[in-house]
Amino acid sequence: MKTSKTFSTLIWLNTSRVKNNQTELFARITVNQKRANFSLKRKININSWDKNKGHLKRNSPDAQIVNQYIDQVKAKLFKIFVKLQTQDKNITAQAIKEAYLGTDKKYPTLKELIEYHNSKSKGKLNNATLRHYATTQNYLIKFLKKEYKTSDILLKDLNYAFVINFELFLTSYTPKDHHKKIGNNTIMKHIQRLRKMVTMAYHLEWIDRDPFVRFKPTFEKHEREFLTENELQNIENFNSDFERLNLVKDLFVFSCYTGIAYIDVMKLTKENLLIGIDGHKWIITKRQKTGSPVKVPILEQAQLLINKYKNNIRALHKGTLFPVISNEKINAYLKEIATLCGIKKNLTFHMARHTFATTVTLTNGVPIETVSKLLGHKKLATTQIYAHVIERKVSQDMAALRAVLDNKKINPQKTLKQAH
Repeated sequence: MKTSKTFSTLIWLNTSRVKNNQTELFARITVNQKRANFSLKRKININSWDKNKGHLKRNSPDAQIVNQYIDQVKAKLFKIFVKLQTQDKNITAQAIKEAYLGTDKKYPTLKELIEYHNSKSKGKLNNATLRHYATTQNYLIKFLKKEYKTSDILLKDLNYAFVINFELFLTSYTPKDHHKKIGNNTIMKHIQRLRKMVTMAYHLEWIDRDPFVRFKPTFEKHEREFLTENELQNIENFNSDFERLNLVKDLFVFSCYTGIAYIDVMKLTKENLLIGIDGHKWIITKRQKTGSPVKVPILEQAQLLINKYKNNIRALHKGTLFPVISNEKINAYLKEIATLCGIKKNLTFHMARHTFATTVTLTNGVPIETVSKLLGHKKLATTQIYAHVIERKVSQDMAALRAVLDNKKINPQKTLKQAH
């Protein structure tokens, strides 16, 4: 196997510790300019040493025995180097030293951590999340082969430089099945997954230090696109001679008034329709993505669509509330619908969820804490992303405040009397 690793050995005398003209014999291993020294536990007379040859002078006592020993040490070190090469392991001077001294205890590797993480996560993470981890793990293997000329690395060798170099690798990497490079936020997601795996190793005490201590992720903020009230109305009024477009429109509108994601809408059954605490019908389910409970009171617009498909043959056959259609087809048909409705935005099914969070709920005064519960978010911070983009609501609130302040200027005495 070809490698860029440079390897050399040096046998030398530690002249800083001379006593009675005797000093200790040392070996030095150098791999890619990184050194590791260790004592050979032999005392040598400094006057008998040939520094240039790294041997005892031929006329010295025990020259044959000592020189033969030195040659055996160098041969064994080279043999260890070759063995590490053939095993496709990360080669360092320290690793060769530990192997020679027999102190190379079994250290877990990155591949072992990946296998352990995947086996423990099968029942906890959904298939989509596991696929994301698989993508990250594939990038890690590509990175190791390119930057370290190996397919695995000891976890104890992970450091801050490894994390930074992985980030740089992802920044410059262009996937073969894409025309453009990986975006910044996607890169941060890959590093986030690596961090979660490494944190697992840290808690398992497989490593003594966290290489991410000094790493700060940098996510770029993007405003979530959503439909305005007029745009939503245009879609609701849309009707086509093609049944496939009508179905996709209905599914999209249903999500706009429930906030339920595509995969969860496709799995809804009559069992998910229950009477809530207020005596009205609710949809009660779980998000497949996170397993978080979702409890949504059914608005009239959503109920009309449930009623529309209750006797649909395709839905009855599957036992679902709506006919099942792939996400790819839905998003393709939504592009047609957007064009026909004169909507310039990149219409996707997930935009319905954003529309529910903004135009349908937050804009109409529903508290953000309630919206967070309706969306099945685990953290309020996730929902606050939507609050940042409702400029119209901010404008309305400021207009109301402006009216109050203007009224105080016009009627200062009235305001004073009200205060008393």
